[in-house]
Amino acid sequence: MFLLRAEGVASSHIEGLRTPLVDVAAAEVGDTSNPTAGWVADNLAAVRLALDGAGRNLAIEDIHEWHRRLMGPTGRLPEQMLGAFRTAQSWIGGTSPRDASFVPPPPERVDDLMADLVGFVNAEWVDPVTQAAVAHAQFETIHPYGDGNGRIGRILIGWILAHRTGITVPPPVSVFIARDPGGYLAGLTRYRFGELDPWVDWLAAELQYSSEAAQSLIERSERLLVEWSGRIDDLRADATARRVLPLLVEHPVVSSDLVAARVGVSERAARAALVVLATRDIIEPYDKVSTRPGRPRRIWVAPELVALVTSWSPL
Repeated sequence: MFLLRAEGVASSHIEGLRTPLVDVAAAEVGDTSNPTAGWVADNLAAVRLALDGAGRNLAIEDIHEWHRRLMGPTGRLPEQMLGAFRTAQSWIGGTSPRDASFVPPPPERVDDLMADLVGFVNAEWVDPVTQAAVAHAQFETIHPYGDGNGRIGRILIGWILAHRTGITVPPPVSVFIARDPGGYLAGLTRYRFGELDPWVDWLAAELQYSSEAAQSLIERSERLLVEWSGRIDDLRADATARRVLPLLVEHPVVSSDLVAARVGVSERAARAALVVLATRDIIEPYDKVSTRPGRPRRIWVAPELVALVTSWSPL
């Protein structure tokens, strides 16, 4: 680990982050250049997978699983590179390491550096915001995967905040990073030159601002929930589909097993409720060819909520 500690920096910024938010896993898409439902669904599923595991310490295999879930459906990486650290030298910018803007560590050092990083992520001697800032910058510096490092690194921020503070949904910091790429890249560069405090201060300010600005997204999501309720007005008061609607605001991408666990019904009842909601144009199935053996699990997406999030501007 190049740098580990920033005494007294940004600890006050954790205040205000405990307010429950809409599942801004949806806003954690980060890269808005490809806001298709499928691409967003893959990001949502990876973020949800990470946050569901925030109650325990992080392991290398957890990060590999995030990577497999995020990158597997895209087809951008060969099978052997999914959930596996890179085995070749990479670089950022330029045509080779000679003219690159940044050259990560050689592949033979990635295992040890990532083990060190995971140890730091599981520590509790530093405040959560500083920990998230340092862990993200270090992850991007190691650049352990062949592709998807930026998104996995942003997922790591959310995981740390959820793990350390108990919040269900972290602030949508990726949206704000995307709106200030210059500040983000400058902060990472200063971190790599040993200037830790400016980087932590920058990320802390983005977290605070994103937490406050997300209120507008909450309000728009609540209006959508009211509209959805009108579409199932004819269902019995105790219908499972009614109980699933609030869950969709938290989880724009769901599966029957997730619904069963969160709503407290059998998986068969959960599947039936999802089918009912699909007939009311509230959700739709998202089917992709799985890279894993066996029957793929069906994923359902709330497209109106995904569209709301991807078009959302906090400014």
